[in-house]
Order: sequence, then C-alpha cells, then structure tokens
Amino acid sequence: LRAVERVAQTDMTVSLAGETGTGKDVLARALHAVSRRALAPFVVFDCGAVAANLAESELLGHERGAFTGADRRRIGRFEEADGGTVFLDEIATIDEKMQVSLLRLLETSQFSPIGGSECRSVDARVIAASNADLLEEVRLGRFREDLYYRLNVIPIHVPALRERREDIPLLVEEFLNEHAASFNKSAKTITPEGMEILMSYHWPGNVRELQNAMERAVVLGAGAMLTERDEHVEIQRVGSGDPVHEDPAGQ
Repeated sequence: LRAVERVAQTDMTVSLAGETGTGKDVLARALHAVSRRALAPFVVFDCGAVAANLAESELLGHERGAFTGADRRRIGRFEEADGGTVFLDEIATIDEKMQVSLLRLLETSQFSPIGGSECRSVDARVIAASNADLLEEVRLGRFREDLYYRLNVIPIHVPALRERREDIPLLVEEFLNEHAASFNKSAKTITPEGMEILMSYHWPGNVRELQNAMERAVVLGAGAMLTERDEHVEIQRVGSGDPVHEDPAGQ
C-alpha cells in the first residue's frame, strides 16, 4: 500500500505479481482511486478470458467492415479508458501478435484500430497483473523481453495470505460485516478457537477463498457466534487442510 501511495500520482506503468486470489484487482482499483485519474474510467480487460483472435479487437477496437461480422465501429478498451486506467489482468496469456501491438502502444501512446489506417493517441495508465512469473515466461520464450521491461517499470509483489497471517482477523471481520449487510443478516463474530483454525489453515485460494468461507458463514451459520464446531459454516472443514509446516527446502 505504501508503494501504491508513492506511485499513484505518477503515470508510470505498474506490474502486480501474485498468486490467484491475492487481491491484485483490488490493489489495482485502489491505485486508480488515489491517483489523479480517479474520476476517469477504470477499464478491466481479462486477457485470459478472451480468445487470442479477438484480443486485439477488444483492446484496440475495429472499424466497420474490418472483418466478417464487423457491422459497426467498435471502441476498444484503451480508447474507453482515455484519461483513466487500463487494468490488464493475466497479462501472461496474451499471444505474440498482441504482445507486439501492446508494446507499440506503450512506446508511442498511439494505436490503429483493426481495419483502420489512422493512428490515434490515447492517454491511459496501464496496470498489468499476472499470477505467472513473467521473467520465467521470458526465459521460456513465451513472453517478449522488451514488453516485460515496458510493463515492469514499477513491480509490486502481492503476497499470498499465508505470508501475511496477521491480516486474517482484519479480513474476517471485514468480510463478515460486508456479507451480513449484503444478505440482511445479523452481525456475526468468531470464537478464539474458530479464529485459531482460520489462522492455521494454509489458504491455497488466498483472500478469495477466505471471503467465500465467510460468505458461507454468514448465510449458513445459525447463531451470532461462530465456533470451530459449527458444521453449518464449514469452518472445521475449511480449517482441516494441511497446516502450514515451515520447510527449509521450500517444498
């Protein structure tokens, strides 16, 4: 968060790295919210959710008649985000052709929609995120080295939940209150024994898994006090995974 505060008022490209479910999207939104671009659009593009042959059209847009089915002009995500921020999630999944187009855009702040001959300028801050090691992807020849350095201007590592266990009680309280309000339920708390189970679990799904567990707790829990024996909220089942063992070999 300190890194976000320091970089927010600049236009520097930010690269967020971390496991799935650590909250990279939340951090990206927080960065945008405290930046000078906060009142402009925050546009999300999930690179892994779009077929490779459609990614360029989605990001850069296309002109009418650019290809079969293009019956009207379409504005791309970068043009939508003009003045604001583009969040490129799962950036490691884009293909080589899109990597070239993205590199050109980052270098010149200009692009041409598919089927268009005119270069257009865009002023959009880029935040990229990946749960893959981009440097390893470069080494394996799957990601362009020059694009890697263009994206990795300000790298921020988002740690896994097991690496920041002191956050768990705060997150539990936040999620319980959030879901109680959402489902119009009474506020719930967790016994110290129940919290101990949550603290000892290794949370492979990270913050997202914890949030889902607390949503179940709010919806299925019968009382206001959740315990380690409350089978309805699945705390015991969730907490019954292998506890974290410190392994000096990192296995």
